[in-house]
Amino acid sequence: MRFALYDRRAAVLYAHRWAYGRNPAFYDYEHLGGDCTNFASQCIYAGSGVMNFTPTFGWYYIDPNQKAPAWTGVPYLYNFLVREEKTEGPAAHPCELGDLRPGDLIQLSFDGENFHHTPVVVSVGWPVTPENVLVAAHSYDADNRPLSTYSYQDIRFLKIFGVWHP
Repeated sequence: MRFALYDRRAAVLYAHRWAYGRNPAFYDYEHLGGDCTNFASQCIYAGSGVMNFTPTFGWYYIDPNQKAPAWTGVPYLYNFLVREEKTEGPAAHPCELGDLRPGDLIQLSFDGENFHHTPVVVSVGWPVTPENVLVAAHSYDADNRPLSTYSYQDIRFLKIFGVWHP
């Protein structure tokens, strides 16, 4: 495996381009439980260029019927990104609000029990506060939305630190 940098700029440009639209290359899951993690995965893919085609536990999208649970499922994406194995695809670690950079992810829990929403960080101001961390998202389509405008019971942050290539 070869390790490479994550192209944060490409991920953010993709997020801005498709925040209020849908890329026709990907199915829109808005009416099947939400499109937020599908959108986040597309942004990450724009910044990584690598999918992991491992059945069940990978991270990939071929078509609406051939995709990994991690491509569209909030907890599955988290589990894939924080995996310990050096397997193909982007990799992340949990971090604090102040460690976020454009292209990273935030996951929100609205009920305090399960995480339901995955916005993509598109801008981080200084000092780093929920008011000046801006996100893009689907399922509540948004671009440059302050994190402080969300109501949630729990929150977690994911810093994408790189990409494993074959």
